[in-house]
Amino acid sequence: MSLGPVQLLVVGFDRPDFDGTVLAELEALRENDVVRVIDLLVVHKDAQGIVERLRHPGAGEGGAVVAALIGLGEPPFDGDEAADDRWSLDEAIPADSAAAIALVEHRWAIGTREAIRAAGGVPLADAWIHPDDLAAAGVEDRT
Repeated sequence: MSLGPVQLLVVGFDRPDFDGTVLAELEALRENDVVRVIDLLVVHKDAQGIVERLRHPGAGEGGAVVAALIGLGEPPFDGDEAADDRWSLDEAIPADSAAAIALVEHRWAIGTREAIRAAGGVPLADAWIHPDDLAAAGVEDRT
């Protein structure tokens, strides 16, 4: 099975007791083989900036892969791997808030990526564009 592009998605919430509608939407996409949630971690960052893992209904017992990628918990890296080489979410998560951190595989992009490779193409850059930036450029949300 070919692995599609993988995104680390961090979504913030005012309170750690957010409902499961987001997880339900991700599950619906998984059922249609559009995306696959590889791992999910829910955290709370207190007013002093201390980040702790939370158990959240729907998140299961996972979170080990995400925790390793962001440097929370025991990373499965070799001893030579420097902590500075891992992603840090200190700036992304505001103090006294919660976040769901999902490692999402974009299964829908596998065929396009394989076609690009077969034609001799190589990725040069990629970026996610914020909706505010799209609006500023004149792109309308047509949903």
